[in-house]
Amino acid sequence: MTTRFEYGDGPMQYGVFCETGGPARGTVILIHGGFWRGTPDYFDGPTPLAEALVAADWNVWQIEYRQLPNGGGWPATLDDTAAAIEHLAVASSSLGIEPGPIVTVGHSAGGHLAVWALSRPEPGIALAGAVSLAGALDLLLGESENMGDGAVPGFLGGSSADHPERYAAADPIQRIEPSLPVRIVHGTGDDVVPLNQSQSYVEAAVAAGQDARLTTVDGDHMVVIDPGHPAFAALLGALDEIVARP
Repeated sequence: MTTRFEYGDGPMQYGVFCETGGPARGTVILIHGGFWRGTPDYFDGPTPLAEALVAADWNVWQIEYRQLPNGGGWPATLDDTAAAIEHLAVASSSLGIEPGPIVTVGHSAGGHLAVWALSRPEPGIALAGAVSLAGALDLLLGESENMGDGAVPGFLGGSSADHPERYAAADPIQRIEPSLPVRIVHGTGDDVVPLNQSQSYVEAAVAAGQDARLTTVDGDHMVVIDPGHPAFAALLGALDEIVARP
């Protein structure tokens, strides 16, 4: 069963809660990608991945958020992500569901938001960890390599030279939360978000004392959200590792 909830007044400020219909292992907060760009009808989800997670006994809170050029960017996209995460308390209470362990999972730009959320300001909902699926985790590197045809400065409203404080506030690699684990699944043939985004993050995270691990799989940028690809088993394994931690 799926139920839609609005966490704001805008057309992109909503989420869809997908119930397992039985005992759940926990709740995945699923965040889609798109280089922080999208329209009010751009909710790719990705829905097939959400359905597969529900079939694997995970509740899924699938969130939408403001993106460029429709009110998103700095700081609205981050504000919406944080607000949508907190709204899980409202959604689960309304449905009479105990969310259990809560893990953010995001693809591409959603992977950025999933890991960033571990260090978001003034958290109310406690997260058990995050899984990045080919996420943009090193924004300075992405800026220098012109990832997504200028996606990073587009998202943050300018260069790191012009807005160093924005990059510091938004960049997962500059906001490592050592107490929470991060798991990453990334395709070796990804030419959209290069594998070095994940490699760079893991190197810095491990040095900072975070339990961060990278699993590589054969394939391109989209295989990590394909429930029929071995990447899905890697995702399920990552979720199990996170919720099994003491």
